[in-house]
Amino acid sequence: MFFMAKFSPTSAIRSFALAGAFFAPIIAATVLPVAALADGHSAKKHLEVVVDRARVVRIAKPADTVIVGNPSIVDATIQDARTLVLTGRLFGVTNIIVLDSDGDPIVDETVVVKGEETNLVHVYRQANRETLACAPVCQTTLTLGDEKERFETINGQITARNGLAESVGDD
Repeated sequence: MFFMAKFSPTSAIRSFALAGAFFAPIIAATVLPVAALADGHSAKKHLEVVVDRARVVRIAKPADTVIVGNPSIVDATIQDARTLVLTGRLFGVTNIIVLDSDGDPIVDETVVVKGEETNLVHVYRQANRETLACAPVCQTTLTLGDEKERFETINGQITARNGLAESVGDD
């Protein structure tokens, strides 16, 4: 004897509801901790800076010395005794240590430098990427990771433009 189930939209919905009720706690237990980490609420704190952007960081005690693990990733300057300015140079992760006048550490943090994501459009032609800054009109911009020939062309144009601007200021 064959058993033949009768299909109806109601039975399908009921089956999905039962499966959802069973799997929802498992999914929540797996996804929520990952979402919290992605949202920056991890157990270990870090400072985030965007490439080519400055970020002001206030510190609790007066700073005397700033040590940057990899200065090619982030630049740090002391604006005043309790204010640092971090400027992202390249994508990457490094650290920053701030010492007081006695040589005691005030700050010892990981710094994550990431790329700008606002108002950028990436155009892919097979494996080659080109980046446009759109606010609201789109214009070609120089971004690490873009196709080499295009990057070099735009870099040459920017260098020539900056050279012209500097030579006008010399008169």
